[in-house]
Amino acid sequence: MTEELVFYTNPMSRGRIARWMLEEIGQPYRTELLTFGETMKAPEYLAVNPMGKVPAIRHGDTIVTECAAICAYLAETFPEKALAPKQEERARYYRWMFFAAGPLESAVTMKALGFEIPKERLRMAGCGGFGDVMNTLEKAVSASTYITGERFTAADVYVGSHIGWGIGFGGIERRQAFLDYVGRISQREAYKRANAHDDEAIKTMQAA
Repeated sequence: MTEELVFYTNPMSRGRIARWMLEEIGQPYRTELLTFGETMKAPEYLAVNPMGKVPAIRHGDTIVTECAAICAYLAETFPEKALAPKQEERARYYRWMFFAAGPLESAVTMKALGFEIPKERLRMAGCGGFGDVMNTLEKAVSASTYITGERFTAADVYVGSHIGWGIGFGGIERRQAFLDYVGRISQREAYKRANAHDDEAIKTMQAA
């Protein structure tokens, strides 16, 4: 019997990244919608993720949190979907996946909070300066059609989600390379299905 796949999320969160990845692998899953500061902090969910944050997945007895980890786990657990990296793609796959999870998210978050690292202290910050992060990201998405080359992988789900979300909320500059890249990956049917599911979930939660 196939182990049950449970998805814990809120449609107005980074859970949209994991939702897209779940749609890409095409496996049946059950969604548990959680509310900020309420069911996310309830003992039942803290037993899943002590941080009280979403998303998280439960696959049988296995729990995975953090969007990048969820994307990587699902890609490797369901290899038939060919979303994990091939040997020659591994370096770029992991490089840019972790770049998005580290420097990119940190730089965008600090910018959103109105915090600017003093120039004389930039070397202390692992993410570096915001401009350096944007320039590096632009090179990453301009080097090939997708992050690892000419083939779509889970790294595109994760990196692409950060860029699309950042552009939408003003945290990432509207550079043409970013717009072109997001335009390519947002044509995927799994992306469209994921957005439709989350948009419907928002209506459901608002009506409750």
